[in-house]
Amino acid sequence: MGLEEKATVDPGQFPPPKEDESGLVLSVDWSKDEEIKAKRKLDLIIMPLLTLGFFCLQLDRGNISNAITDSFFEDVGVTQNEFNVGQQMLSLGIVLFEIPSNMILYRVGPGKWLTLQLFLFGTVSTFQAFQNSYGSFIATRLLLGITESGFIPGGLWTLSTWYTRAETAKRVMFFYFGNQFGQASSKLLAYGILHMGGVGGKAGWFWLFVLMGGFTIISGFILGFCLPDSFRNPCPSFLPGVSLFTKRELHILQTRVLLDEPAKGKKKKSIKIDAFKRAFSNWRLWSHVVITLCNNGPQRAFDTYSPTIISGFGYKKLQANAMASVGLFLQIPTSWAFSWVSDHFDVRGETVIAGFSCHLFGYVLNRIFTDHPELQGARYFGVVWTQTFGTFSHPLNIAWMSLTCEDSEVRALAMAMVIMGANTAGIYGAQIFRSEDSPYYRRGFTVACVVLAVGLAVAVVRFVDDKIHKRKHNTVELAHGVAGETSDDGSNGEKGITAIERAAGVTIAVDDDVKRALKN
Repeated sequence: MGLEEKATVDPGQFPPPKEDESGLVLSVDWSKDEEIKAKRKLDLIIMPLLTLGFFCLQLDRGNISNAITDSFFEDVGVTQNEFNVGQQMLSLGIVLFEIPSNMILYRVGPGKWLTLQLFLFGTVSTFQAFQNSYGSFIATRLLLGITESGFIPGGLWTLSTWYTRAETAKRVMFFYFGNQFGQASSKLLAYGILHMGGVGGKAGWFWLFVLMGGFTIISGFILGFCLPDSFRNPCPSFLPGVSLFTKRELHILQTRVLLDEPAKGKKKKSIKIDAFKRAFSNWRLWSHVVITLCNNGPQRAFDTYSPTIISGFGYKKLQANAMASVGLFLQIPTSWAFSWVSDHFDVRGETVIAGFSCHLFGYVLNRIFTDHPELQGARYFGVVWTQTFGTFSHPLNIAWMSLTCEDSEVRALAMAMVIMGANTAGIYGAQIFRSEDSPYYRRGFTVACVVLAVGLAVAVVRFVDDKIHKRKHNTVELAHGVAGETSDDGSNGEKGITAIERAAGVTIAVDDDVKRALKN
């Protein structure tokens, strides 16, 4: 078979690995067809499994919003504001254990850790069915947050190790389809499951937790038998001697990733202090965290209370659960379209800003319609619009942020930072819709508008900075390229100045001394 493409990388141009690192040989000798087949196989194995895990996580995290449309408040003995505190405990548990969980993942590998997490939060979710007091409610929400804490950043980090940077954005969005499909499905499934109220003498919300938690535990077995750990250990956790890829496929998949980012070849056993310094001192990474903070607070609050808000329009409570799934199903093709545009045209910032703007517009509509309670259809349209554009700016922002990271260590920490931001947003977001503001939630929608406006402003600033940074980078590269071809009389040096002026759109004043220096 003839080689359709060939590339070489000189390992000497990179520093040798330290004692706790292991170097990887960089060599390329495959055809285009071989790469396509290997990548397709990777997609068919990795993507459905990670998406399934995210689907389960969202089922177990979000089914509480459906439970409160049943007799949950009365049976457990909690008020709406006490319920909001429980939601804060969920987010607090995630925030506190996010980075420790990611450090465990980095050491033991994603195959084992992500599989274990499904078993853990599936078990906690199932036992939520037996809560009977405010104390047990708070405890189960905190435990659920702790057991879920590392799954999302772990899944994102796993994608970054198996795929090139250019391929990551689309895969991140596909990964988040599990979240979006879980959001939509949980509300539609709840419509049916809540009708089981009275079966076995139990309320409908009891069966909601039991069935969804049980499904998560079963999915844990699927990941255990099918999810490969890494290039070095391409075997599932429950089948340690069975590789899911041939040696040839692993060679192709691994080398293409290393050619894209050679630093991934120096896989460390632990994350060093220097990586923490580089990640936490990078203001660009923090700007992405702020964007997520501002997007996810209102979104998490709205996702929790959307069935309750719809029932406030005059619809029956069980019917409101089904109606709350419409906008969430619509967001799936919408987010796919935004992801395709972001990836195909390399417009990361533009798509984040567009999605953010649409999300903000939804809250503006909701706030306006609170003054017109008689417009039932228009109010429902505001809910559907908000759900359609509410979620996907977050994964698009993550894909944009990943391009800012210097290496896999910083990327692992950055993923944890941004997911911590998402769950910190859940802490304040849980208090946006309060009982004294119901049923119209005028104050809640106003607060959401302000928060989203701040996030949009930060996204615009980051976008402008990105453009300036790229222009400077391209100008410097052009200067180096021209300088390397300067002739003996220095004429090319002067031509290089002219080329830089054209690229940067500026005029550079060059005096006689500089011209003489170019010739020398």
